[in-house]
Amino acid sequence: MNSQTLVTRHDVVMEPDDRRVVIKLFVPGEDAQVGQNRASSLIERILQLDEDETARLLEDVLSRFAGRHHDLLGVFQHHYEVVQHRVPAEIELSPTARTLIGAYFSHEYSVEAAALCNPSMVPHPDQTDLEPGQLRVAISLRQIGEGHISSVGFCTAVLGPGDAMRLEDRSGPLVVGQRGGAKHLRQQLAAAMIDAGIDNEASAYLISALPEWYTDEEFEDVLVQVPAELLARMTSQATLDRLRHIVAADYAVTYPATVPLHQRVLWPATPDESNGMEDARFVQVLDPDGRHSYQGTYTAYDGRKISGRVIFSRDLRHFEITALHGPAARNKGMALFPRYVNGRKLALCRSDGETLGLSERDDEHRWQNAVPLLTPHRGWDLIQVGNCGSPIETEAGWLVLTHGVGPMRRYAIGAMLLDLETPERVIADLPEGLLDPDDVEREGYVPNVLYSCGGVLHEGRLWLPYGASDVRVGFASVDLERLLTRMVPTGY
Repeated sequence: MNSQTLVTRHDVVMEPDDRRVVIKLFVPGEDAQVGQNRASSLIERILQLDEDETARLLEDVLSRFAGRHHDLLGVFQHHYEVVQHRVPAEIELSPTARTLIGAYFSHEYSVEAAALCNPSMVPHPDQTDLEPGQLRVAISLRQIGEGHISSVGFCTAVLGPGDAMRLEDRSGPLVVGQRGGAKHLRQQLAAAMIDAGIDNEASAYLISALPEWYTDEEFEDVLVQVPAELLARMTSQATLDRLRHIVAADYAVTYPATVPLHQRVLWPATPDESNGMEDARFVQVLDPDGRHSYQGTYTAYDGRKISGRVIFSRDLRHFEITALHGPAARNKGMALFPRYVNGRKLALCRSDGETLGLSERDDEHRWQNAVPLLTPHRGWDLIQVGNCGSPIETEAGWLVLTHGVGPMRRYAIGAMLLDLETPERVIADLPEGLLDPDDVEREGYVPNVLYSCGGVLHEGRLWLPYGASDVRVGFASVDLERLLTRMVPTGY
C-alpha cells in the first residue's frame, strides 16, 4: 500500500476517557450469573435506618456525585419508583428515604472505559459563529465500557479553513435521554413479519386493523380486539407475543435542549440491543420533499445475535429508532446513500459477510438482495471487504470509502467510485488502498485495525475520522482531486 503520501494525518487524537459516566438502574443480584434478585432484602435493611442516618447517608451521596450528573435527585426518584413495589404498602416513607432507596438502586457506568472507536462525521445542525471556510461537524462514536457494552456518543469539531481542524470540548455530565414510544409504520411491521416467517389469521387480522401510522397504545388497543376464535388457535398467542416484541423494539429518545450534543448518549434500550449498539454510520440525507434529516444505521447486539437498526433525527436531539428488514439487512455494515437516486432508496451492505454490495429498499420497506460491487481479490483484502460509511457525492461519481481485511486480520481503508446515475456500476478504484495502521495505530484493544464509519467533503477536501485498534480516534484528510486522479478506471 503506497497511497499514504496522499493523506494528511492530523495531530488531533481522541483517547478513551473513563470519567465519562452515565447513571443507570442497579438491582443487586441480577448482575450475577445466578440472577438471584436481592432487592427485597436490601430495602428491608434500608428501612431499619433512622431518619438522621438516612439524611446523613443521602447528604454524603449527593456531595460525592451531584456534580457528575444532570438532575441526580430526579434520577434517584425515578429509580425508587421502579422498585417501590418492594416497599410494604403499610409503610409511609419520607421523601429523604425514597431518594436514598433510589440511590442504592443506582450505579455509574463508564461508557468508554474499555474502548473508543469507529466514528462517523456529518455537518452539525448549528453552523453559527464560524469564520469563512469553516464547517462545524458532529462526530458519532462507538464507546465501549464494562462488559464490552457499546453505546453511541457524540462530539463536535470545526474543520477548515484549508486543512485546519479543532476538536471542541466534550467535558460535562452525560445524559441517556428520555425514552418514549415510537410512531410505527404498518408497512414496517408487515416487513418484519415476512422476515420472521409469521403468516396466520391472527397476524393477518392485526395488520388489517392497524392504521398506516400507529402508537404503542393503538397497537395494544387492536390486540385486545382480536376475535376469541382466533385467540383459541394454538399458534395465536405466540404470534401476538412475537409481534408485541417486534413493535417494542422501535422507540424514540429525546434530550433536553439545554444538554449539548457531546453530553448525549444513545444507550441500549431494548433486549435486542442489550449488549450493544455497534458502529453507527450517520449521514445527512436529503429527502424527496426537500428536507434534510440525519439517519444512522447500526448493529444491535443482544449477546448472541445481531440485527440492523436505523436512527432518524431532524436535529440530533430527538431520535427515532426502528428495525431494518429484508435480506440485505441480515448482516453488519449497512450505509445509506445521502439522497434518493432516480427515485430509489439505496444502501451499501455486506449481507453475505464478505462482499460489498448495493441494495434497494422496495415499497414494502424491505432491503432487497444486494448487487455485488466489490469482492475480496487483493492481498490486503482477501478475508472480507466492506464500506467505511455512506457514499459521498462528487461530480465524478459516488465516492465510497471501503475497508479490507488481510493477513493477521489487519484492517486497511481503500476507496472506489460509483456511477452517479447507476451506482451498480463501479467506474474507478484505488487499487493500492488509502490508509492502513502505522506503528502506533496498530497497538490497542483490538490490534491492527483501522476503521471508519463515515467522513465528509468540505471545500474540496475529504475528511475522515477513524478508529485505530479500538483505543483511540484519529483524523485524516486528503485533497479530493488528488485522490480521484490516483484512482484507476475499471472499464465497466
